[in-house]
Amino acid sequence: MRWRRVAVRGPSMSPALHDGDVVIVRFGAPVRAGDVVLVRWPARAGQLSVKRAVRTVDDGWWVHGDNPFGSTDSRELGPADVVAVVRARLWPRPGRIPPAR
Repeated sequence: MRWRRVAVRGPSMSPALHDGDVVIVRFGAPVRAGDVVLVRWPARAGQLSVKRAVRTVDDGWWVHGDNPFGSTDSRELGPADVVAVVRARLWPRPGRIPPAR
């Protein structure tokens, strides 16, 4: 399995993650509902987003941002393809990602 650093952009995952946070993701890791994940949207080729996995659906995963007022997610774009699972924040406050409220 591969690991990679990813920078979070935008307010969609606030308060768990903020714009500019750097997280480490693991490709090929199993996904569970509640995990923070790196996703790709079939409707937006080339765009990657950090969201929270809600549930599996026929065409992938239904995902939401933790900030419903600042997130474009499955409510607008439909199911997403999970690319990797976020394992921890590296910067600026290293540690685990808090669960959804």
